Amino acid sequence: MSMDLTLSNTNAFVLKMVKIKNVEEMDEVLDDDNAFRGMGDDEEDSAATGVVETTKVSTAYPFTKYQNVILWDLPGIGTPNFQADEYLQQVEVGQRFFYLGIFFFIIIIASDRFKTYHALLAAEIVKMDKRFYFVRSKIDTNIYAERKKRKKTFNEQKTLDAIRKDCTEGLKRIGVDSPVVFLISGHFLDLYDFNSLEETIEVELPQHKRHVLMLALPNLTLEINERKKAALQKNIWKLALLSACVAAVPIPLVNAALSIHVDVTILVSELVKYYDTFSLDPASLQRLSDRSGKSVDELKAVMKSPLSKEINKDLVIKLLAGSTLVAVDTVAEYILGFFPGIGSLAAGALSYGTVHVTLKHCLDWLAQDAHNVLIAALQTSV
Repeated sequence: MSMDLTLSNTNAFVLKMVKIKNVEEMDEVLDDDNAFRGMGDDEEDSAATGVVETTKVSTAYPFTKYQNVILWDLPGIGTPNFQADEYLQQVEVGQRFFYLGIFFFIIIIASDRFKTYHALLAAEIVKMDKRFYFVRSKIDTNIYAERKKRKKTFNEQKTLDAIRKDCTEGLKRIGVDSPVVFLISGHFLDLYDFNSLEETIEVELPQHKRHVLMLALPNLTLEINERKKAALQKNIWKLALLSACVAAVPIPLVNAALSIHVDVTILVSELVKYYDTFSLDPASLQRLSDRSGKSVDELKAVMKSPLSKEINKDLVIKLLAGSTLVAVDTVAEYILGFFPGIGSLAAGALSYGTVHVTLKHCLDWLAQDAHNVLIAALQTSV
């Protein structure tokens, strides 16, 4: 199973530094480029790729849907233009951002065996007391070559262990305590350590930044899909409260003693956000189609939720008022049974409860649609 999600640089060594900037502030560093942005190498605004040196100046690449999340691609080290002993001086943006402390996370990506220049740069980063991760890419190529060379004795796990050990021991030699090495393939993001890399970076970010990262990442794997769902679910109560507090549209309930008042516009906006976050929008489906080989119509065919066609006010009102939301009647009966005569309080609580249940249903539906789409795409290639 594979999708062509090639990493943006085929140099022997690439240093990536990433900054997340919120509306109020600019900080944090995360990781890669085209693969993490869910883009193909030939798309507009994608990072340059190729078999020759393609990154000659530090370049910023924003996420397509979240322009406030920026990935910085720095030139590769160990090439004729960027030698290890002068790298930080040559890469002016890297030197400036290192010392300003803007970048908290640095990712070193090596596509070959651990080399001296990897160690030299890692040592400089350690001196600056900066956190970094070491990523060994092109693992699929190494596995293929090893399998071809050792037809009878090939063992994939032993090969992976040997690659990881080579990198780990190299980092230990320059004083890195308990180094963590991630093995990834840009062509097979569902294999090896890609999910572990993303999860590690997410966990080590300050909590108020994790949500930004999770929503910005394209829906590349089933694990990311589940974490996106969890991140969105944490905010449902806030949206339900906001919508109920700024009530605008009265909606009669089926078999309920009260009507509810909610701001439908807020809910439509949130559901569209869910749609985009799960990469179910037309542009994302087209990218997935291009990479997987399945047509957009084939991918859409596995989307079964009521939200799969269109999200608008009429649909949201229908969902809010629908008799299938049995929790609405339960809330109404409970409140009216214990607190008769306080209709406004009951109506407010009922509005909140209805919106909460509706958003939860919609999130479940869209997460399942996204799961189905990923399964369909992953089953395409061998």
